[in-house]
Amino acid sequence: MPALVLAEVDYFLRAERAAMRKLIAEIFDPGTRYEYEFPLPSDLVRGLELDAKFKDLNLGLVDGTLAALAERRQVYRVLSTDRRDFGAIRVGPRLSLSLDLLP
Repeated sequence: MPALVLAEVDYFLRAERAAMRKLIAEIFDPGTRYEYEFPLPSDLVRGLELDAKFKDLNLGLVDGTLAALAERRQVYRVLSTDRRDFGAIRVGPRLSLSLDLLP
């Protein structure tokens, strides 16, 4: 769970504080499979590069950085309901790898 994404989710759940508290509890529960990660400066730079490369999608910093983090960690499964953007993004040195969208 990238830190930037958590901030964006908090914005969308601003009227659903109980749901946000439940999500935080799940993310930081050692028994779950979530990993909380701060983006590196290189992830932010790469995220903006991906945003520029896929400019028609208007990814923005958060989505671009999520793709960059997946690329750096070589973990291509992404939990997102944004099928339009994440279904179109390609990552990797040659931008040849697609992201596997969950659920």
